[in-house]
Amino acid sequence: MSEEIPSPPRASPIVVSAFYKFVALEDYEALRAPLLTMCKKHGVLGTILLAREGINGTVCGTHEAISALLAYFGKDARFADIQPKYSFAEEPAFHRMKVRLKKEIVSMGQPNIDPQGSVGTYVKPQDWNALIARGDTLVIDTRNAYEVAIGTFDGAVDPQTESFRGFPEWVDGYLAQLEEKPKNIAMFCTGGIRCEKSTAYLVGQGYENIFHLEGGILKYLETVNADESAWQGDCFVFDERVSVRRKTGGGLAEGDYDMCHACRMPLSSEEKLLTSFEPGVSCLHCIDTRSEADRKRFRERQKQIKLAAARGEKHIGSD
Repeated sequence: MSEEIPSPPRASPIVVSAFYKFVALEDYEALRAPLLTMCKKHGVLGTILLAREGINGTVCGTHEAISALLAYFGKDARFADIQPKYSFAEEPAFHRMKVRLKKEIVSMGQPNIDPQGSVGTYVKPQDWNALIARGDTLVIDTRNAYEVAIGTFDGAVDPQTESFRGFPEWVDGYLAQLEEKPKNIAMFCTGGIRCEKSTAYLVGQGYENIFHLEGGILKYLETVNADESAWQGDCFVFDERVSVRRKTGGGLAEGDYDMCHACRMPLSSEEKLLTSFEPGVSCLHCIDTRSEADRKRFRERQKQIKLAAARGEKHIGSD
């Protein structure tokens, strides 16, 4: 691995590690069982995706557990140069360990894209501000609309996609229609993986001077001092923390957002005060899209969660 895992602060003893690599894995199906066994042995929790095109995961555990996982990866030359990103949490960010087999490690619905063959130019976090401040640079947030809503770089274009599969359609409907083509296109996402495919797509469509933030938002927040940061708001993450932000003195801390456990959308403190919000049942995003039967089922689930908490247990539901 490229760097040692930083020691977690006492107040946040859980290490959260996000990683990916596009690499040919003809035997990806055979990798699943031993990897899952190894993670369970060391108490690693989270999700790892394996596909013919590579590996993608976010996991959590003690410092020792994550060290064991990365040492396991280091024994396979195909994974030896994975560059994980780290943050910390007070409690586990996941409830289970899953290793899943997929057609793609990030779904864009473009099977002919090969990020190993042609992608945009990587930009180091410390060089990112200068690039996006240029008047001839179009900055694009490649994430989903609900992620963009809680934080992004100032001036970035929001494609307002509901899923990453909608990105190629947005490119055809927006970028292709611009009368004056931008000299530079700078793209970013949470950890870098979506930009690997989105920049590869643009290069394949004939666009030039394509750049993307190396390591994504997470690496930027880890690296760039708060007083120099061009980031506005929190960064959405796909785990129990919901969002993270750079804390004073360095490192990442949990953000101010909660999650609606009915629709998985992030919620601010103000949004939780609305009459549409009922913990575990509904929020402003899903109040009009769920049936009464759904809400009845969600209320029963919430009841079981409270009963489990009263017993000192954690209710994690069915897999």
